[in-house]
Amino acid sequence: MEAIDQADVIPGRAELAAAMERLAGKVRRTPTLDLPAGDLSPVPVTLKLEMLQHTGSFKARGALNAVLTAPAGTRSICAASGGNHGAAVAWAAARAGLPAHVFVPATVPAAKAALIEGYGATLHRIDGFYADALAASHAHAQEHGAHHVDAYDAPAVVAGQSTLGQELTEQIEPGRPVLVGCGGGGLFSGVSLALEGRNPVVAVEPAAAPTLTRTLEAGQVVDVDVSGVAVDSLGARRAGDIAAAVAQRLGSTTLLVPDEAIIQTQLYLWSNLRLAVEPGGATALAAVLSGESLGRHPVVVLSGANGPALR
Repeated sequence: MEAIDQADVIPGRAELAAAMERLAGKVRRTPTLDLPAGDLSPVPVTLKLEMLQHTGSFKARGALNAVLTAPAGTRSICAASGGNHGAAVAWAAARAGLPAHVFVPATVPAAKAALIEGYGATLHRIDGFYADALAASHAHAQEHGAHHVDAYDAPAVVAGQSTLGQELTEQIEPGRPVLVGCGGGGLFSGVSLALEGRNPVVAVEPAAAPTLTRTLEAGQVVDVDVSGVAVDSLGARRAGDIAAAVAQRLGSTTLLVPDEAIIQTQLYLWSNLRLAVEPGGATALAAVLSGESLGRHPVVVLSGANGPALR
């Protein structure tokens, strides 16, 4: 397999530690919930309740780190998003006292659009897919001198997401597998780097959006057709270069789960635990409910509380 070489942009230990210090007291240290064997699977499961984070998802971590490390003299922020990243960027920009412009596909869920505007950002609906919104954000940055905050493929964003993994080093024992939902791969990359050599990290993708899986199969970043119930949050058509390089370097594995399992996981979380999680946020746990062999006492990150959620 051809090496996916992005070592020059993968954040190092110093960057991860700096992000942890920078975000201390600014993002929430989210709790874990231990469930005994029999509730979800034959083995105990620990849930990391990241949907309790500011803006309802882990995206707040990377967005705030990126905004706080923007070049001196930055006067405005822009981003492209399926929803959660846009809300996080709007929130982070507001905290920094900067105006934000967020570009989303016209199909963005109404709840996420309202959240973005609620944090004070200017929302731009773009016909097409995420890639079209991304092109519009880049054009805006070039025309207006705004600082573009990438959703998942930027060192500052990945370093910010790593703070979730760094928290886990104080919450779980070494050796336990950690499952994260994966779209473009920002959370997967950050958590993998934070837990490197301590806990294996598994990227769980919807079967209808197997972006990182297909990239690892091809040995290079490739475009993938995506669809399904989680497409607004895990529907990146192209894995990040950082995620691809991290996954290949660490020999990471991926799992695919069908939409039906994702929906059933949402229902389980609400019916049994009164946790309202959107499809993308429930995807990692769907692997457990689908009976995947995950080793002893898996840890699952739940993230994404911004609908469409089943209640």
